Amino acid sequence: MPNVIDATGKVVREESVPEIFNVDHSAKLHVIYRAVHRELSNARAGTASTLRRDEVRGGGKKPWRQKGTGRARQGSIRSPQWRHGGVVFGPKPRSYHADLNKKERRAAFIAALADRYKTGAVTLLDTTSFDCSKTRDLATLLFGEAKAAKRGPSTLLIFAQNEGGEVGETLQRLGRNLQKVGVTDDGALDVKDVLKFARLVFTTAAYDAVNTRLAKNGKAAS
Repeated sequence: MPNVIDATGKVVREESVPEIFNVDHSAKLHVIYRAVHRELSNARAGTASTLRRDEVRGGGKKPWRQKGTGRARQGSIRSPQWRHGGVVFGPKPRSYHADLNKKERRAAFIAALADRYKTGAVTLLDTTSFDCSKTRDLATLLFGEAKAAKRGPSTLLIFAQNEGGEVGETLQRLGRNLQKVGVTDDGALDVKDVLKFARLVFTTAAYDAVNTRLAKNGKAAS
């Protein structure tokens, strides 16, 4: 069960984990892989482009006559073996879009979160009396002391979209000054983020929002 800490970093209670995370998800590794592959692929712009020999400007004239010069025959200075020549099999703009149905995305997200709960990598932050105004305060809250922020585990802070702008804005403002801390909201949280960071810190509102969304999606799928 994840610990709930207050604004000072003190553990105030433990929170129960939903039943869907207590099931063995070891058979879902291939779905997690596909989900991460989809997220990384869909983030690619696919705008890399090179010019083929017929697209490079110039080179219409044969550089020297065919025979009698002692040099290898050449038809154009824009051939691939020439400097500034065309590129053979170079990249062209393309789409890297990958699809994954909603049930598989949900299964991958649950399996990834279940692994984090199993390894004790999830902590909850009670923001009812949240009072952090400096980066040093947030570093002390997350790592015990400010100096430990540079050598501590990578940490992802997740706040709720409906939690109010003040908490989210404060966490984003303070978290961006810490090298090993990332900040996102519960709606933008994906499988890649869950696996990328060594520790997840949910606000209690974000924790409830994620669990409610997963339970709702589960009823819709059944």
